[in-house]
Amino acid sequence: MNLPLHADGEPRTTWPAVSVVMPVLNEERHLADAVRHIMAQDYPGELELVLALGPSRDKTDRIAAALAQTDPRIVVTRNPTGRTPNGLNIAIKASQYSIIVRVDGHSLLPANYVRIAVQTMDSHGADNVGGLMDAQGVTAFEKAVARAMTSKFGVGNARFHTGGEAGEVETVYLGTFRRSALERVGGYDETFVRAQDWEMNHRIRQSGGKIWFTPEMRVTYRPRPNLKTLATQFFYTGRWRRVVGREHQGTLNLRYLAPPLAVLGILAGTVAGLFGFWPGWILPVGYFLAIPVGGTVMTAQGLPVKAKLLLPFVYATMHISWGLGFLTSPPGLGITKD
Repeated sequence: MNLPLHADGEPRTTWPAVSVVMPVLNEERHLADAVRHIMAQDYPGELELVLALGPSRDKTDRIAAALAQTDPRIVVTRNPTGRTPNGLNIAIKASQYSIIVRVDGHSLLPANYVRIAVQTMDSHGADNVGGLMDAQGVTAFEKAVARAMTSKFGVGNARFHTGGEAGEVETVYLGTFRRSALERVGGYDETFVRAQDWEMNHRIRQSGGKIWFTPEMRVTYRPRPNLKTLATQFFYTGRWRRVVGREHQGTLNLRYLAPPLAVLGILAGTVAGLFGFWPGWILPVGYFLAIPVGGTVMTAQGLPVKAKLLLPFVYATMHISWGLGFLTSPPGLGITKD
């Protein structure tokens, strides 16, 4: 097994110790499998896992306690708020090593994930490296969501969703950080209930750091199980992405503005059509024919029949929910009151 290289091309003589941090809330379905994949890493250096447990309403805490009893490398701490950025900061504070790997409770790491992360970080001098969010579903609905979340029709051209060449990027999925970079920018901003990854990576880049994407790092992601939870996920993602745009001027581009513009077009066209201006129907009908229907025709190959039938509804739910969240984001959201 090759040792990781420094940015100057010289090989390391040892592998750095790594802390994996995971905020956990209501993850009884996936937690044991996620932890098993972490602890089965083929990484030759020391490794620990810190679980920051929120106030779950299911059996998550019991599962976490049982897992910690089986492996002394698993540390359990509490996150009373249940919020992701708070849990990440708590877990990072409770961890002890200089490399921090962020993982979610519904993500499954391949066995070489940490090793490739450390190698990539050293060889490119990056402060954070990440790879592909490889959405994979089990049910027909989840398979439809997985296809949409790995398609440009569903999520635009973000490399961590759709793939691409290795290189510097704005943000990555999850991420493997240098602790020094996290300390330099003050950790996760806990006012960002959603979109905290993008916001954190923006501050790292602003401080002179480098965010690096490599397709070699591929994380299995389990999508939301139904339309309601999918709509909620994308609504709040859109709502908080607008907060990031207000906080960091100049960071919104067409990829982020496309869903709210589509929603405005659909609403305006529908209202015009209802009031007798028939050309108004071109906007909503054109959207649904071009994206949900057209996107399904272009991307549904290989899916089960039921998943193919669900895919147009998945596309529409993702776009409209994200757009509505963005448009209705309250001006005071994310502002901490003294």
